[in-house]
Amino acid sequence: MTTFSMYSASIPVFKQILNSLHAILDKAEAHATDKKIDPAALLQYRLFPDMLPFTRQIQIACDFAKGAAARLGGLEVPSYEDKETSFADLKERIVKTLAYIDSVPQAQIEGSEGRAITTGSGEKTKHFVGQTYLFHYALPHFYFHATTAYDILRHNGLEIGKKDFIGSY
Repeated sequence: MTTFSMYSASIPVFKQILNSLHAILDKAEAHATDKKIDPAALLQYRLFPDMLPFTRQIQIACDFAKGAAARLGGLEVPSYEDKETSFADLKERIVKTLAYIDSVPQAQIEGSEGRAITTGSGEKTKHFVGQTYLFHYALPHFYFHATTAYDILRHNGLEIGKKDFIGSY
């Protein structure tokens, strides 16, 4: 009989996609240089005026990964200042996020499927149990922002594909 692992359903998944985004950022930076594109044009690009720009997509994907690791581990969510203005800054944020989620002990995440989790404040407060939080809130939001970041770069001519997004597993 196989048992369900909250850790395996979360941390390795976040790491896989964050590592892919890190590699894609290297390709985006090289693309901007090769095509003589101002990096700020890609970093601030939006697919539509009411959508957040590329930089925010990466920041929010990192926020969902670290937030899920912390909440599932019963820890305080670390706060990151949203000050990234370059590809290097975004790669640094991903590295910092990867280091944080690696620091959360697996034993603290295992068994968190029934843990009470609250996000937001005021009218935006949401209450979950761990498994519902992970599968119906954290992972969908994480993938949405990671995919939107990918789509922005792909839309702007970066030659990347599904294999780049999925990365190594």
